[in-house]
Amino acid sequence: MGSRSVMEPPKQRKQSEEYCCVKRGHMTVVHDPLRTVSVLEPGGPGGCGMNQRSTVKETARTAGCLYAQNAGFFRTQSGHCLGNVVSDGRRVQDSGGVQNAQFGIRRDGTLVFGYLSQDDVLDQSNPFVQLVSGVVWLLRDGEVYINQSLKAECDETQETGHFHNFVDVVSARTAVGHDADGNLLLFQIDGKTSVRGMNLWEFAEFMKQSGAINAINLDGGGSSTFVVDGSLASYPSDHCDNDERWCCERRVSTILCVHPRRCQPSNCSGNGDCIDGRCQCRQGWQGVGCEARVCLPPVCGPRGICTASGCVCHAGWRGHNCNQVCPLGFFGLSCTQQCRCDDPCLCDPQTGSCNATLPEETNLTLHTAGQCLAKQMFTLWRREEEARREPPHLTERTWLILILSLTLLLAASLLLHLERGCRGSLAVRFPKHRDYSYLPLTDRAAACAGGDTETPRRRHDSDSQDEVWSQTRSGSSEL
Repeated sequence: MGSRSVMEPPKQRKQSEEYCCVKRGHMTVVHDPLRTVSVLEPGGPGGCGMNQRSTVKETARTAGCLYAQNAGFFRTQSGHCLGNVVSDGRRVQDSGGVQNAQFGIRRDGTLVFGYLSQDDVLDQSNPFVQLVSGVVWLLRDGEVYINQSLKAECDETQETGHFHNFVDVVSARTAVGHDADGNLLLFQIDGKTSVRGMNLWEFAEFMKQSGAINAINLDGGGSSTFVVDGSLASYPSDHCDNDERWCCERRVSTILCVHPRRCQPSNCSGNGDCIDGRCQCRQGWQGVGCEARVCLPPVCGPRGICTASGCVCHAGWRGHNCNQVCPLGFFGLSCTQQCRCDDPCLCDPQTGSCNATLPEETNLTLHTAGQCLAKQMFTLWRREEEARREPPHLTERTWLILILSLTLLLAASLLLHLERGCRGSLAVRFPKHRDYSYLPLTDRAAACAGGDTETPRRRHDSDSQDEVWSQTRSGSSEL
């Protein structure tokens, strides 16, 4: 967007009647009006409903306008807004079919100038996001259109007087139009009614020379005001109430606001994100405001049909291109119905019937998914087992085996001793069955030497072979 002055205004200062006669004005060129131009109610939303009036500077500062100028007509006594008003997609009021020149921007960015029927105003197939009424269609297709407007339009919208006088009198003027490249053109000319400024014939010729193709006249006279960055840049013609030596801007109705780039609508219809004033649409959506679903017959493929809300997939399929099989447990058109089977794996994705034979591609999908899931589960279990693993200790089972082994050894030892004890007692009771006889070697040596043949005084039997050999070795040491 850009702004250039037709005649460079000096800094605002105290004005005399003679100085107010100096002719000056502004023209603003807007390259992206859909995202940077708004029709604003006086003082903000709700201003028209309250018959509120506000200066262009006040409304522009609140809204953060870079450039702003007055727009629609109003009743000077009551403050009531006149004509059609749509502000940022919100319909404020309609004229009820009153015929006057209109300026509007539709949702797709189309600029509209001229006459509208009530059906045109209320049309929702491509609704207006901005709309305001003027009086007199100045230029139509590059030619002055004032004579035709005098015959076609309602002259009660303006309060200057007789319709021809409203057209012919010199005064401050405000208008909006567009050039051959589709840029929006805002015009504001300083003046004072019947004293200085331009009549509508001169104004139309001036805009034509400036490149305008279509243009309509907006509220002028003392209402004509131009503001840059919240500061008054034009010279109003109304004298201040508290000091007539000064000129003050009039409190007006709607304004045209040129602001930094915004998305339209601001939330991108809920189907995208606003980035640098442009809607970046999510997959499946298109349009300036992401309002249109991307749905052409090839997009849905052979497994779906295109509807106003997007692709509706055949039973058993889903996805924006209808190229995905229903997940387990779902079936029907676009997989929107849930199976009622005990085992959802056996649910037919097309009919929802249980214990169905699944298509080959579904079986392959399940097999692949099962392998993948099993691998992930085993990997997870192995990691958990390693995390829980501690330094090696004897397990409870190992301790039990050791205890049982020791118990068995002790039992075996006890049985062995019992067996030996039993054998010894039997040998005493039954001598003929003795395995060993104990005879001291000293007694035997004496007998061989012819000594005392007295029966040994002591004889001891033993069941222990170890003891016999021990005594024999001891006897040998005595020889």
